Amino acid sequence: MAFSFRFYVLLRLFILLNICFVGESKKRNVLLIIADDAGFETDVYNNTAIRTPHLQALARRSVIFQNAFTSVSSCSPSRSTILTGLPQHQNGMYGLHQGVHHFNSFDQVQSLPLLLGKSGIRTGIIGKKHVGPGPVYPFDFAYTEENNSVLQVGRNITRIKLLVRRFLQEQEEERPFFLYVAFHDPHRCGHSQPQYGPFCEKFGNGEAGMGRIPDWTPQHYTPEQVKVPYFIPDTPAARADLAAQYTTVSRLDQGIGLVLKELREAGFENDTLVIYSSDNGIPFPNGRTNLYWSGSAEPMLISAPEHQQRWGQESQAYVSLLDITPTILDWFSVPYPPHSIMGNGRVELTGRSLLPALETEPSWDTVFASQSLHEVTMYYPMRAVHQGAYRLIHNLNFKMPFPIDQDFYVSPTFQDLLNRTQAGRPTGWFKTLQGYYYRERWELYDTRSDPAETRNLAQDPAHQPVLEALQARLLKWQWATEDPWVCGPDAVLEAKLTPQCRPLFNGL
Repeated sequence: MAFSFRFYVLLRLFILLNICFVGESKKRNVLLIIADDAGFETDVYNNTAIRTPHLQALARRSVIFQNAFTSVSSCSPSRSTILTGLPQHQNGMYGLHQGVHHFNSFDQVQSLPLLLGKSGIRTGIIGKKHVGPGPVYPFDFAYTEENNSVLQVGRNITRIKLLVRRFLQEQEEERPFFLYVAFHDPHRCGHSQPQYGPFCEKFGNGEAGMGRIPDWTPQHYTPEQVKVPYFIPDTPAARADLAAQYTTVSRLDQGIGLVLKELREAGFENDTLVIYSSDNGIPFPNGRTNLYWSGSAEPMLISAPEHQQRWGQESQAYVSLLDITPTILDWFSVPYPPHSIMGNGRVELTGRSLLPALETEPSWDTVFASQSLHEVTMYYPMRAVHQGAYRLIHNLNFKMPFPIDQDFYVSPTFQDLLNRTQAGRPTGWFKTLQGYYYRERWELYDTRSDPAETRNLAQDPAHQPVLEALQARLLKWQWATEDPWVCGPDAVLEAKLTPQCRPLFNGL
């Protein structure tokens, strides 16, 4: 009798705990917002030249990360790291996914939407996907460039609003969701749709032939109003380019406001983890495709309804886009499964959940980066580690000129820089094109005393201990993430021999 009663109490407790768990699961959703080539053109990050009231409103409900970085400064590779938690050299998305470039992640990769879907979480994507193959990145609800115009699902903020509304209206009450809204703003479009301006700032503005986005009130800026970052030439052409970018950023900001309003009006605001960031640096000299601060530093806002005590506060912790997958898995209590890629060892996530940083300030001070290609013709492998004050970059193919991507090449800023250089006129830039194209194998910078990263300390005897320590730290990460380039450029990786890096004796 006593045994039966005890069993009954335990059974009721078990049922009650499960009911509580189910109740909690209804309050666990994620909205991930990723901008395209966006930087710090927002008053959230003290750019007083531009107005972004909706990002400001989100920041008041978020932890504002001051040291967030991409792990690769290129679109498809970066999006693959966001959705897998694995660096590009490990997940296989070495370069751009579209068209002739045709890069894909490995079939064995366990992506975030794949794992969430297997756990019963509804997944949706609106906007720019730019990764593949499809079976590795499956979404239940998908409106992307694969089945729509990327201008419509990535820049038409009214269309985006309505798609978000549809996703939320179709949401089952007891099923959690993960919604990924990937804006195409403020990416350049002068290469593919020049009629809309260098940043598609005219698209949908109501002028003749431009169409009309009903929910967008265009914000215009003059070249004199913009704030020129240290790594961009201060010239009339660059200022006009930045003014066009600001207008597109304003469309992004208004679009984010519409998305958050839909979330709020659907009743999910207090149940949803909201993350905002971008994929890589802005498309200007020294920006995108570079692993300098100007190409890898990212905005990041994370708003958790459960952690209001840190809303509006800044975090100095070093965080990475590699942390997004482990953060979302942690939020949903979904474990990362044991598996291997290409028959190698067990895959481990090297990123971390950022949820603890929403409660108290952590002491994280290290991030890693890895880049191989952008376009298929842009092979320039780099590996980097940023620890504390120091950034170390390894340029594996340092004897080659640094490559320039197509849409940046035709930009007003770069064309002006080329023309001024060819004519021997002042460029208004902090570098020369020759110095930009040809780099040292190792670049070591003290980013606190030299934030513009202009003094390479790699050959400085006083910094040899720092150089060697960072080289060892970077090499350890490369081995842990199964980097095929780990032995380059002066050795060949031979996994079946010891040592595995076999020397080439090539004079490097």
